[in-house]
Amino acid sequence: MKIGIFGNEGSWYVDDLQRAARGLSCEAIRLDFRRLSMSVSRQGTQFFCDQLSLKDFNAFIVRTMPPGSLEEVVTRMDILGQLQAAGKLVVNSPRAIECAVDKSLTTVKLAAAGLPVPATWVGESSDDALEAFAQLGGDVVVKPVFGAEGRGIVRVSDPDLAFRTFRTLERLNAVLYLQQFVAHAGFDTRVLILDGQVVGAMKRESPDDFRTNVARNGSAQKIDPTAEQIDLALKASETIGSRIAGVDLLADADGDTFVIEVNAVPGWRAFQRATGIDVAKRFLESLEGVFSSGMSDKVVVDNR
Repeated sequence: MKIGIFGNEGSWYVDDLQRAARGLSCEAIRLDFRRLSMSVSRQGTQFFCDQLSLKDFNAFIVRTMPPGSLEEVVTRMDILGQLQAAGKLVVNSPRAIECAVDKSLTTVKLAAAGLPVPATWVGESSDDALEAFAQLGGDVVVKPVFGAEGRGIVRVSDPDLAFRTFRTLERLNAVLYLQQFVAHAGFDTRVLILDGQVVGAMKRESPDDFRTNVARNGSAQKIDPTAEQIDLALKASETIGSRIAGVDLLADADGDTFVIEVNAVPGWRAFQRATGIDVAKRFLESLEGVFSSGMSDKVVVDNR
């Protein structure tokens, strides 16, 4: 099996997938979105990356989406969609990535599916945001709509700071995404899902930051997820339409659990250290299973 990995140069995840690929006799080649192109003619559509034809690749793994203009990002997603339509396995699918990378869309879909999410407000007006701030109890978490690893997330519980924060974001033409702060015990749970099954779970905690991300100096330890956590994580991943997903769950002081995020490009470095599970190997084995079972066409066209 020949796999293309869209990832950054020097990425630990690219290296880990290539390590696993060697053990499975697969060929895994790093690709750069910025060198991705397609050629359209009467003879059909051909795909290239840095002049390398993608014709003989069986599958593509998306590990990153480099910053770019709206045109650049949309074109990259369009090409991924065309690769999928041409019979290539793309993980996660463009539709799943588009949904999961957009916190606003993810929240709406999760809520519509009946999953518990914190009370949320999204808009562009700082005046409206100030009203929403009060309605959300005067204690909110402000998040970038596009973001990961806890970057750009701030907790705002002071009206004057809220005014300055919302005004600044408005002037930057940023979307204002406010989520009611969930008082918790300093930890959350990350459940890793692959092909509709739980790979494992870890507890992430931070003694001095409401953000528990390991990338922000949080710590992690392996746990056995509860039946409720498993059910929520599986439903959240299915709602987004992802083959692989990291689902973040947070319990409040009353023990009620909320789905905080669904990551369709989940990191597993900290997860692997905490659980001892070789995620890259499991991931590639799952892709091999798709082709050996003869069900690649069914999976490829699944645009949930």
